[in-house]
Amino acid sequence: MNTNLYKKVHRLAIELLKSADEENEASFKASYALLKQLCEENADDDHKNHPVQWETLADFTDDLEEALVIYQQALDCAIRREAIDYQASISFAMAQLLNETERFDAAFDKAQSAKALCEQVNDSELLREVLALNKQLSNAHKKRNA
Repeated sequence: MNTNLYKKVHRLAIELLKSADEENEASFKASYALLKQLCEENADDDHKNHPVQWETLADFTDDLEEALVIYQQALDCAIRREAIDYQASISFAMAQLLNETERFDAAFDKAQSAKALCEQVNDSELLREVLALNKQLSNAHKKRNA
Protein backbone atom coordinates (compact mmCIF):
# COMPACT_ATOMS: atom_id res chain seq x y z
CA MET A 1 0.00 0.00 0.00
CA ASN A 2 1.10 3.53 -0.71
CA THR A 3 2.59 4.91 2.52
CA ASN A 4 1.31 8.43 1.88
CA LEU A 5 -2.22 7.14 1.38
CA TYR A 6 -2.03 5.10 4.56
CA LYS A 7 -0.77 8.11 6.53
CA LYS A 8 -3.57 10.33 5.18
CA VAL A 9 -6.27 7.77 5.97
CA HIS A 10 -4.79 7.07 9.40
CA ARG A 11 -4.58 10.79 10.24
CA LEU A 12 -8.18 11.36 9.16
CA ALA A 13 -9.35 8.33 11.15
CA ILE A 14 -7.66 9.72 14.26
CA GLU A 15 -9.26 13.11 13.65
CA LEU A 16 -12.66 11.44 13.23
CA LEU A 17 -12.24 9.47 16.46
CA LYS A 18 -11.14 12.58 18.34
CA SER A 19 -14.05 14.60 16.97
CA ALA A 20 -16.49 11.86 17.92
CA ASP A 21 -15.04 11.60 21.44
CA GLU A 22 -15.31 15.36 21.86
CA GLU A 23 -18.77 15.34 20.26
CA ASN A 24 -17.50 17.99 17.84
CA GLU A 25 -19.91 17.50 14.95
CA ALA A 26 -18.43 20.27 12.78
CA SER A 27 -14.93 18.82 13.03
CA PHE A 28 -16.26 15.30 12.42
CA LYS A 29 -18.12 16.41 9.29
CA ALA A 30 -15.06 18.26 7.98
CA SER A 31 -12.76 15.25 8.48
CA TYR A 32 -15.38 12.90 7.02
CA ALA A 33 -15.70 15.16 3.95
CA LEU A 34 -11.92 15.09 3.49
CA LEU A 35 -11.84 11.29 3.71
CA LYS A 36 -14.73 10.99 1.28
CA GLN A 37 -12.99 13.37 -1.11
CA LEU A 38 -9.81 11.31 -0.87
CA CYS A 39 -11.74 8.15 -1.73
CA GLU A 40 -13.46 9.77 -4.67
CA GLU A 41 -10.22 11.27 -6.00
CA ASN A 42 -8.50 7.88 -5.87
CA ALA A 43 -11.42 5.82 -7.16
CA ASP A 44 -10.26 5.75 -10.77
CA ASP A 45 -6.55 5.30 -10.03
CA ASP A 46 -5.60 1.62 -9.82
CA HIS A 47 -2.47 2.45 -7.85
CA LYS A 48 -4.03 4.85 -5.32
CA ASN A 49 -7.44 3.25 -4.94
CA HIS A 50 -7.18 1.00 -1.91
CA PRO A 51 -9.79 -0.79 0.21
CA VAL A 52 -8.41 0.78 3.41
CA GLN A 53 -9.75 4.20 2.46
CA TRP A 54 -13.21 2.87 1.60
CA GLU A 55 -13.40 0.63 4.65
CA THR A 56 -12.42 3.53 6.89
CA LEU A 57 -15.00 5.78 5.26
CA ALA A 58 -17.69 3.15 5.78
CA ASP A 59 -16.62 2.68 9.41
CA PHE A 60 -17.39 6.35 10.07
CA THR A 61 -20.61 6.54 8.05
CA ASP A 62 -23.64 7.05 10.29
CA ASP A 63 -26.26 6.02 7.74
CA LEU A 64 -26.20 2.22 7.79
CA GLU A 65 -27.53 1.84 4.26
CA GLU A 66 -24.91 4.21 2.92
CA ALA A 67 -22.25 2.41 4.95
CA LEU A 68 -23.22 -0.89 3.31
CA VAL A 69 -22.84 0.68 -0.14
CA ILE A 70 -19.40 2.01 0.79
CA TYR A 71 -18.36 -1.32 2.30
CA GLN A 72 -19.34 -2.94 -1.01
CA GLN A 73 -17.05 -0.47 -2.81
CA ALA A 74 -14.29 -1.44 -0.37
CA LEU A 75 -14.96 -5.13 -0.96
CA ASP A 76 -14.94 -4.70 -4.74
CA CYS A 77 -11.61 -2.87 -4.47
CA ALA A 78 -10.20 -5.61 -2.21
CA ILE A 79 -11.31 -8.29 -4.67
CA ARG A 80 -9.66 -6.45 -7.58
CA ARG A 81 -6.45 -6.22 -5.55
CA GLU A 82 -6.77 -9.83 -4.38
CA ALA A 83 -6.37 -8.52 -0.83
CA ILE A 84 -7.86 -11.40 1.14
CA ASP A 85 -7.18 -9.79 4.52
CA TYR A 86 -9.25 -6.76 3.54
CA GLN A 87 -11.93 -8.96 1.98
CA ALA A 88 -12.23 -10.78 5.32
CA SER A 89 -12.47 -7.67 7.49
CA ILE A 90 -14.87 -5.91 5.13
CA SER A 91 -17.10 -8.99 4.84
CA PHE A 92 -17.17 -9.19 8.63
CA ALA A 93 -18.12 -5.51 8.94
CA MET A 94 -20.87 -6.00 6.37
CA ALA A 95 -22.18 -9.06 8.23
CA GLN A 96 -22.34 -7.01 11.43
CA LEU A 97 -24.28 -4.22 9.73
CA LEU A 98 -26.62 -6.61 7.98
CA ASN A 99 -27.29 -8.26 11.34
CA GLU A 100 -27.88 -4.86 12.93
CA THR A 101 -30.39 -3.98 10.20
CA GLU A 102 -32.12 -7.34 10.74
CA ARG A 103 -31.24 -8.81 7.35
CA PHE A 104 -30.28 -12.03 9.00
CA ASP A 105 -30.02 -14.29 5.96
CA ALA A 106 -27.71 -11.83 4.17
CA ALA A 107 -25.75 -11.37 7.41
CA PHE A 108 -25.39 -15.13 7.75
CA ASP A 109 -24.15 -15.46 4.15
CA LYS A 110 -21.66 -12.59 4.55
CA ALA A 111 -20.44 -14.02 7.88
CA GLN A 112 -19.87 -17.39 6.21
CA SER A 113 -17.88 -15.65 3.51
CA ALA A 114 -15.84 -13.77 6.14
CA LYS A 115 -15.11 -17.07 7.90
CA ALA A 116 -13.84 -18.71 4.71
CA LEU A 117 -11.67 -15.67 3.96
CA CYS A 118 -10.31 -15.53 7.53
CA GLU A 119 -9.18 -19.12 7.23
CA GLN A 120 -6.87 -17.97 4.40
CA VAL A 121 -5.14 -15.23 6.43
CA ASN A 122 -3.28 -15.20 9.72
CA ASP A 123 -5.51 -12.96 11.85
CA SER A 124 -6.58 -14.92 14.90
CA GLU A 125 -8.38 -11.96 16.51
CA LEU A 126 -10.56 -11.33 13.46
CA LEU A 127 -11.19 -15.07 13.09
CA ARG A 128 -12.33 -15.23 16.72
CA GLU A 129 -14.78 -12.36 16.15
CA VAL A 130 -16.03 -13.88 12.90
CA LEU A 131 -16.58 -17.27 14.54
CA ALA A 132 -18.55 -15.65 17.38
CA LEU A 133 -20.78 -13.80 14.90
CA ASN A 134 -21.14 -16.94 12.80
CA LYS A 135 -22.26 -18.90 15.86
CA GLN A 136 -24.78 -16.22 16.83
CA LEU A 137 -26.17 -15.98 13.30
CA SER A 138 -26.17 -19.74 12.80
CA ASN A 139 -28.21 -20.28 15.95
CA ALA A 140 -30.65 -17.55 14.93
CA HIS A 141 -30.77 -18.95 11.38
CA LYS A 142 -31.67 -22.41 12.72
CA LYS A 143 -34.41 -20.98 14.94
CA ARG A 144 -35.96 -18.97 12.09
CA ASN A 145 -35.92 -21.96 9.74
CA ALA A 146 -37.19 -24.51 12.29
